[in-house]
Amino acid sequence: MTLETSPPKIGFVSLGCPKALTDSELILTQLSAEGYQTSKSFDGADLVIVNTCGFIDDAVKESLDTIGEALSENGRVIVTGCLGAQTAEGGSNLVKSLHPAVLAVTGPHATQEVMDAVHEHCPKPHDPFVDLVPQTFGVAGLKLTPKHYAYLKISEGCNHRCTFCIIPSMRGDLVSRPIGDVLNEARALFEGGVKELLVISQDTSAYGVDVKYLTGFWDGKPIKTRMLELVEALGALADAHGAWIRLHYVYPYPHVDDIIPLMATGKVLPYLDVPFQHSHPDVLKRMKRPASGERNLERIQRWREQCPQLVVRSTFIAGFPGETEEEFQHLLDFVLEAQIDRAGCFAYSPVKGAAANELPGMLHAGLREERRARFMEVAEQVSVAKLQRRVGATMQVLVDSAAGLGRKGGWGRTYADAPEIDGGVKLLSPEKISKTFKVGDFTQARVVGVEGHDLVALPI
Repeated sequence: MTLETSPPKIGFVSLGCPKALTDSELILTQLSAEGYQTSKSFDGADLVIVNTCGFIDDAVKESLDTIGEALSENGRVIVTGCLGAQTAEGGSNLVKSLHPAVLAVTGPHATQEVMDAVHEHCPKPHDPFVDLVPQTFGVAGLKLTPKHYAYLKISEGCNHRCTFCIIPSMRGDLVSRPIGDVLNEARALFEGGVKELLVISQDTSAYGVDVKYLTGFWDGKPIKTRMLELVEALGALADAHGAWIRLHYVYPYPHVDDIIPLMATGKVLPYLDVPFQHSHPDVLKRMKRPASGERNLERIQRWREQCPQLVVRSTFIAGFPGETEEEFQHLLDFVLEAQIDRAGCFAYSPVKGAAANELPGMLHAGLREERRARFMEVAEQVSVAKLQRRVGATMQVLVDSAAGLGRKGGWGRTYADAPEIDGGVKLLSPEKISKTFKVGDFTQARVVGVEGHDLVALPI
């Protein structure tokens, strides 16, 4: 008689952006398919995988601290992600040089390399009769997000060489996923109950550029590998399932104008996440931004003429090397005039390996942080004023949490709110006792107030 042994447990930590999260989902799907169990804790796991971020100094520190914590509590650690691709002085691997005890290090988007390391250090015989993938969305695999929303990565890497960014050195040039694969994953997610699909990449607008907009096939029909055709197809899928499509990381290229009519007619959410980073042409030139020649203010105004309900979210950098007070004031004026609905801002971080570190005029940290704070003060004034205008409106809300079937209220989001990065909607207890809702439902709610960056609304 043979004694059954429990499958190995793999501790897992995912740090960084939604693009890193989708990498984690791929690894976890493969682990589950091969019969490994996963654990959120280090203690008691047979092995720990840390998916790292290396974009800015704070993220690097968090990643290194997490690796150290995993080594201290467990001792058997595999590192993957963006930080894993970085080199130290002399060309050695940064993570290995600081944490030589780690078992293996890979860069981002490296599912097979991670699994090879797992097989080496924590082998488990594969049994096709018991090794299944539980709680998955079919071809879409496992997801780390709540069941009612998911990220859909359409490409990997980036062709731009912005001077503040080291992502291309870690994730490589743009590689678009086959459009049929993207749409099959989207359909599987919708069929599995996902009500909001967040489209992500390093550069969503550039989808298909690397394959020269190759004509692919989906459901036996030809379809171009291009942003417009992809968004049209996603919009049709979402409509059939009563779901939302939200677009992130959209560079303001001219062909983005073609997407606005789809937003105006409700095919996709009238929400654009556009990483402008700055407004002054000289700063944009120093940044080597791909959209530095675009007249962004005019384009935003034109978008809003076609789609008045459009919400624009963006990120900016304050205190970029050489930034003058006049250039910074230009940025503040832009945020006011463009009426950016949701804005985030980083004080410039001299990340190791970024070309901008060699530019003249590096501002001291105190001034960079002061400008970030001044920017956020202006941005918040714009955002709160726009929220105030929604008081009295009835809006569709996607429910993220609900107490007592909604009878005790809950939290949700409108089309203007992406999860994790924007505000939300505080749902009050309904006046009608018959009114109920649960997580993943859409409900109509009348906005009755504003609290900070959040709306307060009464379900109706």
